[in-house]
Amino acid sequence: MSIVLGDNRYGKCENRIVRITKQGPVHQIKDITVSVALSGDLDATHLTGDNSGVLPTDTMKNTCFAFAQRHGAVEIEEYALLLARHFVDSQPSIGHARVEVDEHAWDRIGQGPHSFVRTGGGTRTCTVHYDGTAAWVLSGVKDLTVLNSTDSEFWGYVKDEYTTLAEAHDRVLATEIHAQWRHAAASGDWGKSYERAKTALLEAFVRTHSRSLQQTLFEMGTRVLEESPELCEVRLKLPNKHHFRYDTAPFGLDNPNETFLAADRPYGLIEGDVRRDDAPAAGPAWT
Repeated sequence: MSIVLGDNRYGKCENRIVRITKQGPVHQIKDITVSVALSGDLDATHLTGDNSGVLPTDTMKNTCFAFAQRHGAVEIEEYALLLARHFVDSQPSIGHARVEVDEHAWDRIGQGPHSFVRTGGGTRTCTVHYDGTAAWVLSGVKDLTVLNSTDSEFWGYVKDEYTTLAEAHDRVLATEIHAQWRHAAASGDWGKSYERAKTALLEAFVRTHSRSLQQTLFEMGTRVLEESPELCEVRLKLPNKHHFRYDTAPFGLDNPNETFLAADRPYGLIEGDVRRDDAPAAGPAWT
């Protein structure tokens, strides 16, 4: 029996970068978290300790900050593509780069030219892969919490000797949307595409009379693809943020589905992939 080195990568994770663009008295803020992972001809550093092909992770960190300064407040997809192409094209030992960026949104406070408040409407994300020839771009949103107070049911499911869950014909449906969508090409109007996809997710959640969170997931993914011809695939992760009607009868109070216990765990987790049947190959996009 022999022991061999398998797939490997290394990088610098969660570089916290805030870039303020000062246009006279009016300022713009770009708040991002950047993670880089590189792979390639790096067996020697694992097997013998030869670091001649290793770009230090501290250099990766410095590059992230330098590119933020050089390129300003570009869309996060463009920024990630610039970084990924730089690392692969400038380093002979590197054959593949993965760059992940989370953007933390801030809203302006009133008419204040330089005062901001952190937005609670989810975190914009992107992941870019580049192998020296082709690039793959995923955009997305995470931590986007939504709730329907009615128009949700769950009944007709399998029941066995361990089932205690009562059927529900009017329930609260709440989830925290984690979605990524794949672009058919590594170019586009990233900002407009993001806003269109996020709007489609929310509109589908609002308009779907849900008989299961799985049904809602498919409707959300479908709506994104219908509204965005530049996208070819949507992946969704939807934790079921359970709301249980609380029994207030011991207190002499009726509870007609108005007061709930919000339980954070354990929770159901629904995951799914919605794509066009002619979608181009994903390559390493989802890895």
